[in-house]
Amino acid sequence: MRSFDAMDSAGVLAHVSDQYRTSPLTKPLLAEQLRALFALHDQVRARVRIDEVRLVGEHAWIYSTGTVTGRLRWTGRSIPVLAWEHELEVARREGGRWRLFGYQQ
Repeated sequence: MRSFDAMDSAGVLAHVSDQYRTSPLTKPLLAEQLRALFALHDQVRARVRIDEVRLVGEHAWIYSTGTVTGRLRWTGRSIPVLAWEHELEVARREGGRWRLFGYQQ
C-alpha cells in the first residue's frame, strides 16, 4: 500500500504477477488504470482490511474490505474512488515473493 499511496505504479505492479487475470482485468489493463488514476489525482489513499486468508493448494485466497480516495488535481477536492467489501483476490509465490495472481476461474 505504500507504493500505491506514493503513486508509484512500478512499485504497485511489482506485486502483481505477469499472468494476473481476474475476469477481463489483466496486468497491462491494471497498469493503464493506475496511470489514469494517478493522472487525475495528486494524492491517493488506500485503506484495506484483510478479512480472511485461506491457503488453497499453492494459492492464498485473500478476502478484503477497503476504500480508495483521491484528491483531484484541478479542484483539490477529495473524492471516493473505489470501495469493496469482502472481495476475493488470489496470490501465489513467484520467485520467492507473494504476488497477486487473480481469480482465474
